[in-house]
Amino acid sequence: MAKIGKRLQKVREGIDRKKLYNLDEAVKLVKERAISKFDETIEVAINLGVDPRHADQMVRGVCQLPNGSGRSVRVAVFAKDKKAEEAKAAGADIVGADDLADQIQSGQIDFDRCIATPDMMPLVGRLGKVLGPRGLMPNPKVGTVTPDVAEAVKAAKGGAVEFRVEKAGIVHAGIGKASFTEEQLSGNIRAVVDAVQKAKPAGAKGTYLKRIALSSTMGPGVKVELSSLQADA
Repeated sequence: MAKIGKRLQKVREGIDRKKLYNLDEAVKLVKERAISKFDETIEVAINLGVDPRHADQMVRGVCQLPNGSGRSVRVAVFAKDKKAEEAKAAGADIVGADDLADQIQSGQIDFDRCIATPDMMPLVGRLGKVLGPRGLMPNPKVGTVTPDVAEAVKAAKGGAVEFRVEKAGIVHAGIGKASFTEEQLSGNIRAVVDAVQKAKPAGAKGTYLKRIALSSTMGPGVKVELSSLQADA
């Protein structure tokens, strides 16, 4: 068995890996152990009672974090004419059409979120093999295919996070930085869990929210008591 480094031993001290902590305790423990020299990202992992191999059990959506994400998000927008100008005015980092498609095809993907107006989807659709695996394909279900590009850009810049269940039935989402206050982190976590709850698919059977854990980029996971998040968990 591989030895645990001194740093990991230190951050694990005081955490019972089998215990379920209430949200406030969990946030405090994770925040205290984010001791790296950089501002670590705090993440939530939500284990769901779904099998995403079935279309009627897919969970996907977007959540506007009330306290922002702490990330600097670069946004690319597929739009023309007036809509392109609206996107630029809203703060989009890259705006284009065929030129942007050529850039992406050549492997230049210098953005974190991709938005498109509906009329641009025939062009964007041809980029599915490039954007899809990276989780960057615009989708109307998460508000990234929309005629209101200005609002979508502002949402992305202001802390909107997309979530999608993975093959193992787990949703991962960054909900802030270690430099955030405990109250800011708790508020963001509650918002994400609420959004995932509202995205419950019709095909989900039995217990939907099964387990939740918090962690920082370099820190250990801390299990959260579901009842401390919402009464109907």
